[in-house]
Amino acid sequence: MPAAALIGVDWGTTSFRAYLIDAHGRILDRRSAPAGILQVPDRDFARVLEQQVRAWHAAARGAPIIASGMITSRQGWQETPYLACPAGAGDLAAGLERRETGLGRIHFVPGLRTEDADGVPDVIRGEETQIAGLALDHGRDLRAVLPGTHSKWIEVRGGRIAGFQTYMTGEVYGVLREHSILGRLMTGDDHDPVAFTRGLDAAGPGGRGLLRRLFSARTLGLFDRLQGGAIGPYLSGLLIGTEIAEALAEGRSADPLLVVGESTLAGRYLDAFRHVGVPAEAAPGDPAAAGHLAIGRAAGLIP
Repeated sequence: MPAAALIGVDWGTTSFRAYLIDAHGRILDRRSAPAGILQVPDRDFARVLEQQVRAWHAAARGAPIIASGMITSRQGWQETPYLACPAGAGDLAAGLERRETGLGRIHFVPGLRTEDADGVPDVIRGEETQIAGLALDHGRDLRAVLPGTHSKWIEVRGGRIAGFQTYMTGEVYGVLREHSILGRLMTGDDHDPVAFTRGLDAAGPGGRGLLRRLFSARTLGLFDRLQGGAIGPYLSGLLIGTEIAEALAEGRSADPLLVVGESTLAGRYLDAFRHVGVPAEAAPGDPAAAGHLAIGRAAGLIP
């Protein structure tokens, strides 16, 4: 087996992922666990990390460890400041925060912040590392879309993150489904492509009119124009369609779109882009691991 050069840790709110990486960026081994920062008893993050990567660390003779994601937030292990955009792998490397542990020194990646034209701030943690990996692979200006509870649209210029926008699409869907009248008629969680597409079509031009259109998820069910199992997919399509319309209206339309993620949700975003006639492609590989390698090399941790 090639020699390991780095242990990369992508530690979010609900999940823990780790990668054993060689100097060429190949992933030699990987670990995942439902041990997000909110699931760690007594905030004993050191214990969880040692359980997951102790054997790697010993076999790799003390390879450096780089951690990114919500583990660097105020609720995590080591809070790091937000760096201003534009920022790339070199800026993230210069902003690494360090902590000594039983596994040696851990290097925590900072998050990023930006402000819109109205002076309203926005932030990311974890996504900046994924983009650091993608920027090296593509070497072109692009927009990366990272679906999730809080969907992120990130603009890359000259290999650096120039800015980004957050859309609370996933969280709004969950709140409306579980805590609003819209969820009263919903049954089941199966995906219905026809209902999803109908929701995409119901999104207003430029993302406008969402508050009025939301109630259609109720009325279409009341008058049996949508069955209970189709209401959820319809609402999902309506919200995702609104997000896409709003984001495209705000960004540079000529930029290539990359959808980052291997989840079912990422696939639905790709389906949505195809339906609205916007070219988009899935990001290849494991961008978080590639980002850890890029940051580690820029910090001089890897030859």
